[in-house]
Amino acid sequence: MSRADLEGRGAVSDVRLPPRGHDQPSQTASRRTTFYGTLFRNELLTTFRRWRTLALLAVLAAVPILVGIAVKIETSDGSSTGGGGGGPAFISQITNNGLFLVFTALAATLPFFLPMSIGVIAGDAIAGEANAGTLRYLLVAPAGRTRLLLTKYATVMTFCLVATLVVALSALTVGAVLFPLGDLTTISGTQITFTEGLGRALLIALVVAASLTGVAALGLFVSTLTNSGIAAMATTVGLLITVQILDQIPQLHALQPYFFSHYWLSFADLMREPVYWDDLVKNLGLQALYAAVFGSAAWARFTTKDITA
Repeated sequence: MSRADLEGRGAVSDVRLPPRGHDQPSQTASRRTTFYGTLFRNELLTTFRRWRTLALLAVLAAVPILVGIAVKIETSDGSSTGGGGGGPAFISQITNNGLFLVFTALAATLPFFLPMSIGVIAGDAIAGEANAGTLRYLLVAPAGRTRLLLTKYATVMTFCLVATLVVALSALTVGAVLFPLGDLTTISGTQITFTEGLGRALLIALVVAASLTGVAALGLFVSTLTNSGIAAMATTVGLLITVQILDQIPQLHALQPYFFSHYWLSFADLMREPVYWDDLVKNLGLQALYAAVFGSAAWARFTTKDITA
């Protein structure tokens, strides 16, 4: 592997830590901070330059377009899309206000498309490097295994946020083109201004991104168990599908509140007046628990793993 390749992955950097005793502690800390910032930036550039990542974002952006066109065609004769508008998809409200396409698109992508994309990126984070033979070179850098793992997780979480915003912005654009915009009616029946609606749309997008932190940690843990990126991605996506199937079986109702996907659609409560916080808090707490458990498991595995690739 050439020096240029290593520099592009952050294994060799212009930021070099000095030998002990040559600099003041504050200077050493500053250089370490600069190095870790460079490592994180390189990981982001590497992730978002991959054709796979761009393809995933393109698919996510296409979902709101397809939903918007389908609703527009269905209602072209003046008929209604049906439904009471109380569900998380808000699909019956889209023709009245294009902003509801944002909420509908997030509800449509959250059960499968968004977590699948996160599973692919997280599952490939460590296993993909091992499979490509670059993991050892990344560990040549003075970041250490713990900081490299944290950098990988931060990169996956950044992708979570970007992917969610791509869905929201695509939906907002399509909604503005195909449908009218203006003040909107909440699930509770109260009126809020368009500006406040935009604020809630942004808050919902952030909540959806936060709802994927558990999946990101799970995928990162799976990625530390194998040297095959494809196996790690397939396993993570398979676990996502399995958990969501189990979440629909009535006989498992006692266990379902502990599944990471159980409270995903609770973001709909942000469109109530006043906002219902109970399920939202449960969702965020559950995601934090999954992130802590599987993040710790990933750390324990990665810091003791024999790196041979």
